[in-house]
Parts: sequence; structure tokens; C-alpha cells
Amino acid sequence: MFGRPYSRGKYHILNSGYSHHGANMVKKSLIGWDSTSLGPKSDIDDNINRLRQRSRDLYMGGALVATGAIKTIRTNVIGAGLKVKPAIHANVLGLSDEEAEEWQRRAQQEFNLWAGSKNSDAARRNNFAELQQLAFISWLVSGDVFVVPKFKKRIDTPYETCVLLVDADRVCNPQMSDVGDRTIIEGLEFSDDGEVVAFHICNQHPYDSVNSKIPRKWTRVEAYGKKTGRPNVLHIMEMERTGQARGVPMLAPIIEAAKQLGRYTEAELVAAVVAGMFTVFLSTETPNEPLGQSAVPDEELIDEDDENTVELGNGAVVDLGPNGKAQTVNPGRPYAGFNDFVVAVCRQIGAALELPYEVLTKQFTSSYSASRGALIEAWKMYKMRRSWFISDFCQPIYEEVISEAIALGRIEAPGFWSDPLIRSAWLNAEWYGPTQGQLDPLKEVNAAAKRVEEGFSTGARETSELTGGEFEANVEQIKRENRLKEIAGMKKNGGGDSAVLGDEQDPDKE
Repeated sequence: MFGRPYSRGKYHILNSGYSHHGANMVKKSLIGWDSTSLGPKSDIDDNINRLRQRSRDLYMGGALVATGAIKTIRTNVIGAGLKVKPAIHANVLGLSDEEAEEWQRRAQQEFNLWAGSKNSDAARRNNFAELQQLAFISWLVSGDVFVVPKFKKRIDTPYETCVLLVDADRVCNPQMSDVGDRTIIEGLEFSDDGEVVAFHICNQHPYDSVNSKIPRKWTRVEAYGKKTGRPNVLHIMEMERTGQARGVPMLAPIIEAAKQLGRYTEAELVAAVVAGMFTVFLSTETPNEPLGQSAVPDEELIDEDDENTVELGNGAVVDLGPNGKAQTVNPGRPYAGFNDFVVAVCRQIGAALELPYEVLTKQFTSSYSASRGALIEAWKMYKMRRSWFISDFCQPIYEEVISEAIALGRIEAPGFWSDPLIRSAWLNAEWYGPTQGQLDPLKEVNAAAKRVEEGFSTGARETSELTGGEFEANVEQIKRENRLKEIAGMKKNGGGDSAVLGDEQDPDKE
């Protein structure tokens, strides 16, 4: 009755807004798009084991660009280890500046005593800086890592606090079962309102056969101590969805692209190697007879037991045997468009990982402005991940160590145990790590000096970010050097021609 105009009008009504664009199910470009999305358990947690295994394979050599990305982020975020600088709230604690500086110096010495020793590791294999890089790598590659603060009596240190890193696979459901009531998801036990109340940790890697004679058993570790409220397990992960139980490996979005790029690169490499040799096809009128002799010496044969294998050598002449014919082949390798294709794929991989192409491949061949822009963009990601890692790992461990130092009486902190606000004021600290790097050091130094002069930053922060050093230590060293230079009649450092830091003004120059 209404004919085609009505049908078209009805179609227009049904396909307005998002239904006409991103949600359209009529256009040929979208009708075959299977984009069903489920809850975080189905989308993430049920697939986490396979994602974790494939991510590790890429990191261990499945794709060199993936390995480079992980190590680049590790080096720029953690480097040789993040350094702590206590920064207590002196006004809250009623301390003078001198008292605050002395307390902070003492606290840093005590923490460095603990952190610089392998006693900081429950397994006594790494110091705290090495534990940082191990935990960070595990977080990126596996999606998450677990940290268990423990106490072990040591003969050569006053501290019992130590850190046990737990591989992501060891936190799993008891007996590797799928719990029907959904209270335990991938080793995490949840309350009714979604709070993690306990972790189920296997005594060994559940998929490892090395300790197959030792029965596997799971220990239920409550998330927080009942008396102290102290966290018994630190779970380091990056959440993507509300209700998510386990972390997703950083390489997850680029697994397919990285793997295919690795395969293509390997195929091109093999083709280029073969093209560099004397490449032939062997044909014979007697196919039942074995192929001719290899051009490679017997001691270098890859498969010397297979008489039908012919291996090529550099500049080789192969004995073709009776009735054999040789046909040379030009494989056309290396492919002229190989580099452009790899660059295009790497740009997409870098965008997904928040690593500009220049940083991902370490090729700063563009202009100064473009290279600096790439470094700045990458640095934003480094700072974000460093901030998360400090909050989830470094700061909680620092608080554990300083709390033990106060309990042992090695550091005095009045009110520490009685008032949470006072305790927080004593435990406040800043962390510093690798610097951004400088394309033009003179410009960077001038900019840093200007920030300090205008009050936008401090000497301590700029020193740490530019050189990784400590401002106070530099000042003391400059004082000593200036005294030596004054004796030798040399030009002094740190304050121009007329100043010696920390000394009185030279009366001859008044």
C-alpha cells in the first residue's frame, strides 16, 4: 500500500545517528564485522593465559620489534633503578628545616642500606634496583606481577623486610579449576562487592615439569592483615575495564602485527642469504637416485644424516650427479620495498604502544624539532608508567622498610604509630629515575636554569632529571672543588667568577 517511499523512510528512521554509521548492519563494509563484546571475565580473564604466552614468545625473539619496545620502555622508566628522596611534611610534624633535612638524610641512608643489599630479595638474588627492573619487565610482558612483602632474619643486616616476586602464572585457581560461583577468578578471590580479599598462590609454576615430583599445592593469602591492615600482596597491573581481575600484556594489541612482521622479516632474511649463494634448481632424469653431493663441508652440514639434502655454500659448485642439470634462479632479493613496508608497520605498532617510530627503532634522522617531538611524546608515557610503578611497588616497599627502621629505633618519628596523618607525613617521599635525554644539551641546561630562576622548578628536581644526580651532593662537592681551585688560582665553579658556594665573599673583591 505504501510502496517504496515508505520503505525508504522506514529505513532512514531505523538508521539514524550511530545506527547509520558505526553501528550500521546493512553496509557491506560493516555487515561482516563480528564485534561482540562480553564482560571483562570473558573478554580478558578467560583469554589471559594465551595472551600471556604469546606475549612472552614475542619478547623472547618472536618479533625483534616487540623485544625492542619492551626494553626501551624498561630502560627509560626504570633504568639502573629508581632513587628515593624522602620529602617529609615538616609543617605537619612541627620540624624546622634543619631538623627535617637531618631526618631525611638519615632515612635515606637507612633505606639505601637495605636497598643496596641482596637481602632485600627474599631469594637473595637481586638488590632493590634489580628487583625493580624484574618486576617492571614482568608487568609489561605478562600483564601483571605479584609482590609479597616478607620478613626473614638475616645475620648481616638489621632488617628483616624482604621482597618476594611471584610470577603471574603462579597466581591461579586451586587445582587449575574453573570455580563455578565466580568468587575466584584467575587466582583472585572476590567479595560480593568486588573487593579482592585473597590471593591463591601455587608453590611452583603450574605448567613447569621441573618440579613434577613435588606435588602442587595452593596457599590462600589474605589481601590485608587482620590486625594491621597492612597489604600482604601487592598486585601490579594496569586496569582497562571495571571488574577486570588480571592485567593484559602490553603487547596484546599488536600480537598479530608483530608476529606477521617477524615472519616476513625472517623470510626476507633467508631469501637474501640464499640469493647471496650460488642458487640452483636440481633436476634429474633418474628421480629415484639420491641427489648430488652438498657444497658444504661435512663438519658444517646441518642435516648430514639425510642423503637427500643438498646444502648450499658460498661460491659453491655442486656435484649434480649422473644426468643432472642445473638451472640458475634469481629470487629478486633483497626486495626493494622491504624497508618501506617495515617502516609502515612499525609506525602502526609504535602508535599502539605509545612509542613514536623514531624512538621504537632508534632512528632520529628527521629534523631537530621532529626528533624532539618524538622524545617528548614518548616521555609522557614513560612518566605515566613510572608514576604507576612507584605508587604500586616502590613507595609501598619504602614504607615497609622505614616503618621497620622506626620500630627498631634506628630512626625516631614521634606520633608515627598513633596517628595516620602523622605517619603519612613521615613517609612522604619523591622518586627519581632516568632522565629524558637531550638533543641539544646547552638549550636543555638553559631552560632548566630558567625554570629554577622563575620558581617553576627546583634545583633538586632539575639536577635529577638532567643528570640523575643529587643537588645537595653536587653543592657539597662543588664547595670542595672550589677550595682546591682557589688554592691553585683557578676559576671557580657554581657561582660565576666571584662566588664560592658555602664560603664567605672574598674580601679582595669587595
